Amino acid sequence: MALVRRLLLALCIALAGCGGGGDGGSAPEPPPPPEVNGPAWPNFGRDAQHAAQGAVATQPLSRIVWQAPVDLVPPYLAGNVLHIHYGSPVISARNTVLVPVKLNRDRSFRLEARAGGNGALLWTEPTDYVLPVHDWVPSYNVALTSNDRVYFPGAGGKVYFRDNVDAATGPVGFAVFYGREAYDAARTTYDNTVIVNTPLTVDADGNVFFGFIVAGPTPAGLASGIARIAPDGTGTWVGARAASGNPAMTKVATNSAPSVSRDRSVLYVAVNTTVAPPARATGMLLALDARTLATRAAVDLRDPTGAPGWVNDNSSASPSVAPDGDVYFGVLESNAPAHNFRGWLLHYDATLTQAKLSGSFGWDQTVSFAPAAMVPQYVGPSSYLVVSKYNNYFGVGTGNGRNAMAILDPAQGQADFVAPGVLVMREVLTMLGPTPQAGLPAGAVREWCVNTTAVDPLTGSILVNSEDGHLYRWHLPTNSLTQNVRFNNGYAESYTPTAIGPDGKVYAINNATLFAVGQ
Repeated sequence: MALVRRLLLALCIALAGCGGGGDGGSAPEPPPPPEVNGPAWPNFGRDAQHAAQGAVATQPLSRIVWQAPVDLVPPYLAGNVLHIHYGSPVISARNTVLVPVKLNRDRSFRLEARAGGNGALLWTEPTDYVLPVHDWVPSYNVALTSNDRVYFPGAGGKVYFRDNVDAATGPVGFAVFYGREAYDAARTTYDNTVIVNTPLTVDADGNVFFGFIVAGPTPAGLASGIARIAPDGTGTWVGARAASGNPAMTKVATNSAPSVSRDRSVLYVAVNTTVAPPARATGMLLALDARTLATRAAVDLRDPTGAPGWVNDNSSASPSVAPDGDVYFGVLESNAPAHNFRGWLLHYDATLTQAKLSGSFGWDQTVSFAPAAMVPQYVGPSSYLVVSKYNNYFGVGTGNGRNAMAILDPAQGQADFVAPGVLVMREVLTMLGPTPQAGLPAGAVREWCVNTTAVDPLTGSILVNSEDGHLYRWHLPTNSLTQNVRFNNGYAESYTPTAIGPDGKVYAINNATLFAVGQ
């Protein structure tokens, strides 16, 4: 009888429209979200260059449409601090949001697929991934190919994959960069010694790149380094020492996603030393052949003062490749806090043979790029501008707590305000955090807590997450914060990515939760 009543109600609605009361029937369920087929967000920073530039107008920041946890046991410290980097969601063209989720305090992860329209859970896949030794918890990042195959790290240097991400079921398998036969012959050994220690990066051809650490002897004679897995599952790898030509460079910098040149021929990777505190790790930036991993160029990461940069594994700085092919990478100053713990944004040409103007902030960020046309007040020669965090931490060196975001001109310089004798990229726009920092002098504000922003050229805005518990729209033509949505009162924030879905929703992480924001 209940079935008959539901059928009659459905017929009534279809023919003329009915109310849900009167006969005791329930109101009809809301229609499913509309189907979407738009621009995907397949990597950390969207593309293999980590430029984080969207291709669809973002929805107004009107409300939280849905939310889901990304960490079931967040590693809170005193004062609700989270020293962790959460992996970026990646989003298919048909609006399936793939979310890395941490299951316990130290090590276990799974991959969840959720409907971008309403957050409904579509499917999950477990992993056996194990984190490397760490201070801040490193990120667990996944990547998506153009034919809807998602890759996600496993133990032993494996990379799992799942096809047909928009479907409830799909083939699952794994690839091993040093060979499936080698892995099968000594699974326990490899699972205990080989650890993926960077986000995965997928290029437009479907090749997967990542760094890995080897913590003990293996039958294959592996050494910590860089790996490539082709779409057919074949692997290539090279050790960090061999690739850099420097025996002190022991591994790829943890948390640092490899990047690929726009013509897909060059792979950029940051490597660093392994040191015991209080020593500070130094590093190099490598340009490798993206097919063979042969070294094309290598440069010591030295800041504008000539000192070696501090390539810290607590950072999530990754190389970014600009529209003109230039490469940007953030380091800490080796003599911190001499630069107020801001670090420096190093800047090279595509061949890494020419050092160019640096930026005045580099700590724990992967810069994005905005077309110069997004800033109509800009007067200068560059076709693009650099989107950079610009915090000035209170009580560190001469830091006054005036934490900001900045739009920088890579082609024109100005004297650095912390080290006036150093020429750095000119500030085109800056935006102070809008919320005063309680307990600090006037002018000190809550900091911007992002490791990569999302750039929306279609609305002229940057989507950026703040430590005050809000997501903001920074409208560049008016240099104003025109919209925001509140997640919480501003606690338990870690440095996190923002992303844009194919329907224009904006994704941000706060207090171990992924929020989908729109209208």
